[in-house]
Amino acid sequence: MSGIVTAVSSNGEYSFTKPNRDSIRLLAGLGVEGDVHAGVRVKHRSRVAQDPTQPNLRQVHLMHEELFAEVGEEGFKVAPGELGENITTQGIDLLGLPVGTLLRIGDTAVLEVTGLRNPCIQIDNFQNGLLKRVVGRDEAGNVVRKAGIMSVVREGGVVRPGDTIEAELPTGPHRPLDRV
Repeated sequence: MSGIVTAVSSNGEYSFTKPNRDSIRLLAGLGVEGDVHAGVRVKHRSRVAQDPTQPNLRQVHLMHEELFAEVGEEGFKVAPGELGENITTQGIDLLGLPVGTLLRIGDTAVLEVTGLRNPCIQIDNFQNGLLKRVVGRDEAGNVVRKAGIMSVVREGGVVRPGDTIEAELPTGPHRPLDRV
């Protein structure tokens, strides 16, 4: 399974959106250099409030650009970085990957997929009604989260738009993604 990077984004200050960059540098065990969510311990405010000693399983947020077209059909206009992701992708089924998948990006960077982003009310503050489009329920009543996946940096490197992404599935049984 493979895809490409269509945009990269980071922000050194707490803000819902992240400006697009020409490149970002991933730091092993930390996240995106200069990004407010980089670190060994959890950095997301809601997680810090629960337990600031938790490991940071949300170092790098990836989102599939195909979601923008999907919500666009319902009248929402979303561009890369506007939902807070660090890496916007195309052509790879991020939501279908199992826990532990390695994503090899560009020449050297390797991310390990940890789980699904659990979107919050900030999405509705960005565009009213958008939260219901990125979180819903399937026919069986199970919660479906579409707002991307979270990962940790296993090997650092520079990531740029146009870089390829190769998914290396883990051995063993498929463990579906859950919120982290």
